[in-house]
Amino acid sequence: MPSETPNQALHRQIKLSSFNSITIDATNMLLLLMLLTMPSSFAQLRPDYYATSCPNVKTIVRNVVQEAMLSDPDIAAARLRQHYHDFFDNGCDASNLLDNSPTIRSEKDSPALKFARGYEVTDKIKSAVEASCPGVVSCADIVTLAAETSVSLSGGPSWTVMLGRKDGTAAFPAKADVDVPSAYVNLSNVASKFFKKGLDLTDLVALSGAHTIGRVHCSIMKPRLYNSAPPGSPGLNPLYLSKLQETCPENGGMDPETELDLGSPRTFDNSYFINLQSNGGLLITDQDLYSTSGSPATVYLVNNYSHNQSMFFDQFVHSMIKMGNINPLTGNNGEIRLNCRKVNNAN
Repeated sequence: MPSETPNQALHRQIKLSSFNSITIDATNMLLLLMLLTMPSSFAQLRPDYYATSCPNVKTIVRNVVQEAMLSDPDIAAARLRQHYHDFFDNGCDASNLLDNSPTIRSEKDSPALKFARGYEVTDKIKSAVEASCPGVVSCADIVTLAAETSVSLSGGPSWTVMLGRKDGTAAFPAKADVDVPSAYVNLSNVASKFFKKGLDLTDLVALSGAHTIGRVHCSIMKPRLYNSAPPGSPGLNPLYLSKLQETCPENGGMDPETELDLGSPRTFDNSYFINLQSNGGLLITDQDLYSTSGSPATVYLVNNYSHNQSMFFDQFVHSMIKMGNINPLTGNNGEIRLNCRKVNNAN
């Protein structure tokens, strides 16, 4: 067997402090049941939307994402984050892809999207799709398809993506600043933002599991490492804290990155939840799901997902579909952008 990396060794040591908990049986989340609970706009989305107009769109998206991951495996997490940000600022309308123009102030300048990246991958996908099916597939659908593909290619679940979204013609930087949850706030603050968008605590916990892949800049977590986090913030496992302080010195001039999940940072699995059980959640918003200041409901879910990966996968799929289909632009609303960075009538 290959020898373990230092990070994996540390992760193994941290896991020793984990404790057992009760698990419950998982139930499959059926698309039919979701149809009964989604907004009316959901009914206008369907998995076969491009069956005749662009039948190979899913393959095109997958091929471009797979190629990008060969040189940058962490781009998978960036694809997920792009979808997440798109939903939270104004629904899934690809408004977060728009660049500055005489008539648009880009959401990319928002502090909430400061470290967002991977826009060039979206551009490559759009170019490939346009070459095959010009003027047919929206950027919003490309973002949603790329998120599913990124999870699947990282070892996570795959699912049927509902399609038929249109692209917005405006950006909402002020909404991004207010509506995208911050890494520095407590559970009640994050939960209120999820509730406002039509998501619940179960969705919050499951979608937070996306932090099983990806990296974060030291500047985001330094308050947590050097006693300047908000009062009442959960603590960090001492072994993990020491490791992070080596990576992110208090007075360091650089801003390096570190993995969100020590054990398997590029594999989509339930390791994130196992980490939380031993105070190994990197961000305040992560660890607060499993803290005394958190919620019994979120602790219960963390315990179950840590013991049952299939249960986590099932709920993650359900929550991703639910998130991607709340109030999209459909029908005659919006447009099909030819360039994801600008609206079609831009000069």
